[in-house]
Amino acid sequence: MDEKRCFLTSDGVTLTYRRWSPAQNEQPPPLLLLHGAASNSTRWWHFTRHSRLAADHCLLRPDLRGHGESMWRGPAHIEEWTRDIAELLQHAQQPRAVIVGHCLGANIALNFAARYPEYCSGLILIEPMAREAFTGILAKLKSFVPILKLLVTLIKQLNRLGLHRRQLGTLDLQTLDRRVHEASPTELKVMLKDYGSPKHDLKVIPTAQYLGNLIEIIRPLPITKVHCPALVIQSCGRSITDAARTQDLLQTLPQVAFATIDSDHWLPATHPDELCELIDSWVLKYHC
Repeated sequence: MDEKRCFLTSDGVTLTYRRWSPAQNEQPPPLLLLHGAASNSTRWWHFTRHSRLAADHCLLRPDLRGHGESMWRGPAHIEEWTRDIAELLQHAQQPRAVIVGHCLGANIALNFAARYPEYCSGLILIEPMAREAFTGILAKLKSFVPILKLLVTLIKQLNRLGLHRRQLGTLDLQTLDRRVHEASPTELKVMLKDYGSPKHDLKVIPTAQYLGNLIEIIRPLPITKVHCPALVIQSCGRSITDAARTQDLLQTLPQVAFATIDSDHWLPATHPDELCELIDSWVLKYHC
């Protein structure tokens, strides 16, 4: 059964998540699936439908605060996101979970494991964003963080005066992903520009939240404070991060395994079956 649920956080925000419950009573730890920047829980549509784990694992897919149906003019920070995850697990009556995250979601997962180790039985980090491994525009963006913070402050002041967009678009990643799967190599390059495009992302997320996502991605990762087993899945492209540099940084994680897929980025969209198999195999090996 797949159903949409809501819960009220300790600071009074209503957050939405989806819960897949297997037909049989689940015994293993659930998987909690975190989407990336300017995304939402539909990121995991393919995994929910095709993962072997769906037969006996509970799958929790939140819209992170400020994204999707968890509206928050924010911006949200790592501190709020990680607290929200802990409260979601409490609401879902799940004492521990394997935390899976993509992109910004991977960074949030790492921070969650460091802040709430009692809730985290394992980590799966898909294309984590380590600031020391940034390439391209993200590497340049690091020096503009003070300007981004100033812009967020100004936008928040305007929001308090009632100046903000009344309606935002909806993002259905199942529709976008299926277009990618059916595209020719030439068409694929054009379509992937929608993933991570500021023009595209700002249609579905408050501006302050979007800028806040960028700021939070650039924060250092608490690698030395994580003590649970981890799987790191990376793309080999260099347009956003350097996979080799990321592996050097994360190899100190305990019981860590690495896998690389031949893609530039956006693995859940471009290589969903391969990604699904890597996650399934690791979870079944360490947590069944």
